[in-house]
This record gives sequence, structure tokens and C-alpha cells, in this order.
Amino acid sequence: MMSFDKCPVCGGALQEKEVEKLLRGGRNTAVVNTLATVCLGCGERYYSVETMRRFDRIRYQLAQEEFAEFELVGQAFTAVV
Repeated sequence: MMSFDKCPVCGGALQEKEVEKLLRGGRNTAVVNTLATVCLGCGERYYSVETMRRFDRIRYQLAQEEFAEFELVGQAFTAVV
């Protein structure tokens, strides 16, 4: 996935892992499970170009409220104090 041998931020070891990424578009949020190269030292995540393009597409769909490709899993509320 990545061409780094070590983390460019801290020099730690890198490992490919499945991670959850929260994406926002407009007032909507989606949870995406995807692969990332993760630093075992500092936790920095590195995504492929293809994954970043997928994130951009999802953000756009959320902002446009195009939910056909999404599965509704609950609701969120804002507390008025």
C-alpha cells in the first residue's frame, strides 16, 4: 500500500490494519471500514490514493444527501442546553 519503510512522522514501524474512519459531508456523517497503513508508534494513518478518492466521493454524496449507497444504522441527536 505505502512505499514507506517507517513512519515519516516518528520513525515507528508500520502495519496494515482495518480501521474505522468517520467522514462528514454537510450535516451527515458516515462510518467507513477500510484498510490503512498505521504507525505502531504514533498511530498516524496512511491511506492509498484510491481510498482517499473513495472518501471524497462519500463526502460529496453525504453533502448532497444521496443516500442510495448507504445503510442507515441509527440516529444522532444534538442536545440543546
